Amino acid sequence: MSAVLTPSTTATTTGLDIAPVSGRIGAEVRGLRLSGALPAATFTAIKQALYRHKLLFFRGQQQLDDAGQQAFGRLFGELVDHPTVPSKDGTQILELDSNHGGRANSWHTDVTFEVAYPQVSILRAVTLPPYGGDTVWANTAAAYDELTPALKALAENLWALHGNDYDYAATRVTPDAHGAKRYQEVFTRRLIQAEHPLVRVHPETGERTLVSGHFIKNFIGYNTQDSDHLFAIFQNHITRLENTVRWRWAEGDVAIWDNRATQHYAINDYGDAHRVMRRITVSGDAPVAVDGQRSRARPNPARSTA
Repeated sequence: MSAVLTPSTTATTTGLDIAPVSGRIGAEVRGLRLSGALPAATFTAIKQALYRHKLLFFRGQQQLDDAGQQAFGRLFGELVDHPTVPSKDGTQILELDSNHGGRANSWHTDVTFEVAYPQVSILRAVTLPPYGGDTVWANTAAAYDELTPALKALAENLWALHGNDYDYAATRVTPDAHGAKRYQEVFTRRLIQAEHPLVRVHPETGERTLVSGHFIKNFIGYNTQDSDHLFAIFQNHITRLENTVRWRWAEGDVAIWDNRATQHYAINDYGDAHRVMRRITVSGDAPVAVDGQRSRARPNPARSTA
């Protein structure tokens, strides 16, 4: 299955006005107001477009407040809280506030330290800096497709341990002290680990996608040095510029991505300016490897009290 999009600017088969924004990932859906009361046919068309493009953008969605964002998200399925970070005001919304450690500037797929990590993420722009603060996404199905047969065979036999206690400083060129403190006190207050195949079969499209990103701690059966080399090989394929798209946010923009087929990176290039985004995630499924094995939980190691 090819991961390269057709050059057509409008996907007439879905009834939506869709304009691709890059060759392999991402499309803008025009002229549609999101809500929890969309007609079933319209929502079905959105899902079809999402599976095709992996990532959809909707401009000018100022009508959405927190409740509206959640109502729309529930059309996809059950909303899930972040497993360690408190949600905003008792909602299921994760607020990413740059003044409170919300600068996720490293490549990742959301919450892969959980066995059944989210299937869909929905992000809404609330407050934006005067410059910078873009987000970049990568297509992990396209990355798998471009591997040589030998690398595909290797990838399909690799499993990795994912954990929320990844090395925060190692994934950032200039680690932020406030972000590091929040990471230690909030993000890792409860250790969570899962074993995933590097290659999963997408339950809706049948595509094979790479499950990677900064939550990987090591490949099972490999030492640290070999794990690092393997990680670099496959992660570099995912983040090749040809597999990515970069979005310049405007207030009221909404992005929806297939979390089973993408990675993303929020660029921290706006200094002390304020940036607030609000995200919801939809309950997912445990990845299934090419050989039919499912991801599994890893018992958490006892923490030292010394």
